[in-house]
Amino acid sequence: MGKVVLSGLEFHGRHGVYDEEAVFGARFIVDVEMHFEFGYMRDHIDDTVNYALVYDAVRDEAERKRYKLIEVLAQAVATRLLDEHARLLRVTVRVHKPHAPIAGIFRDVYAEVTRERA
Repeated sequence: MGKVVLSGLEFHGRHGVYDEEAVFGARFIVDVEMHFEFGYMRDHIDDTVNYALVYDAVRDEAERKRYKLIEVLAQAVATRLLDEHARLLRVTVRVHKPHAPIAGIFRDVYAEVTRERA
């Protein structure tokens, strides 16, 4: 099995529990690790997972929908990717919220979920 990673996908989303987060939004960063078989591949797009379609699905979840919890956003992305891409065997999604409304100094907050095909 091999792994392809889309790292640092940035979106402006309106996720969060506070009303202000829905109004103003914030920057969210998503990482996606996709595990699937490389062994049978020819050098052709039809034999892999189309990264552009993955990006579009992540963007749709991150920008067009609203979740109160980044944990739920991560789950939604992982579930959608497994549903839409039959070649995926396992996917790990990290949703970073570097500007979370926390009274303190910190670099990042993120939620991570891994889902596998049954």
